[in-house]
Amino acid sequence: MLIAADVMTSDVITVGPDQPVRDVAELLYTRRISGVPVVDANGGVIGMVSEGDLIHHAALIGERRQTWWLGLFADENASARDYIKTHGRTARDVMSAKVVTVEDKATLADIAETMQRHGIKRVPVLRGGKLVGIVTRGDLLKGMVSLGAPASTGIDDRSLRDRLLESLRNQPWAHLIDVQVEDGVVHLHGTFQSEDERRALRLAAENLLGVKRVEDHLSPWSSAPIRYSGQG
Repeated sequence: MLIAADVMTSDVITVGPDQPVRDVAELLYTRRISGVPVVDANGGVIGMVSEGDLIHHAALIGERRQTWWLGLFADENASARDYIKTHGRTARDVMSAKVVTVEDKATLADIAETMQRHGIKRVPVLRGGKLVGIVTRGDLLKGMVSLGAPASTGIDDRSLRDRLLESLRNQPWAHLIDVQVEDGVVHLHGTFQSEDERRALRLAAENLLGVKRVEDHLSPWSSAPIRYSGQG
């Protein structure tokens, strides 16, 4: 199972909290990256500056004029924070202070779920509270590719069949299904009610460790389904 330490970029580009905004913008542009961690003197991550944090900065695009009547309804604290964000001079001023991080032992599944839940494209990796790497969506994809084809497991055909039937037993889309396994090749027999069900049945077999190939002998459902008991 791959973890963050296996796929992360260890040579992380970072900035200090007092780095000028223009320098940060130039760094993102020249290194062709969309975000950079802000770290303190001890190597701890205290923020993140992304393209989104800089896109409305007055020094980069000019001063924005606010319609006078909108100011009547503006929250004063929010307006102050917005002013700091758009007129700040350093990384500390413009960074997003709430940084989502993962530990170096986090699994790829955990990292992917974290990115999806928070709607982020990259996540700093910590070890002992200090920055040791960063994982991007691209790193996750490379990790998936590096897994490659599973090596031969030596699992016998009967065990493969029993494991597949057991995994399908409580699935509501696994109706009249029978399975035969010959030399690691799974033969699916039975019916399906939709192409989604058919694909799900194939995936259940294809994802089983030790399966070499799946042969689909399934046919469209035409009568009330009856479950196999998995015996025989």
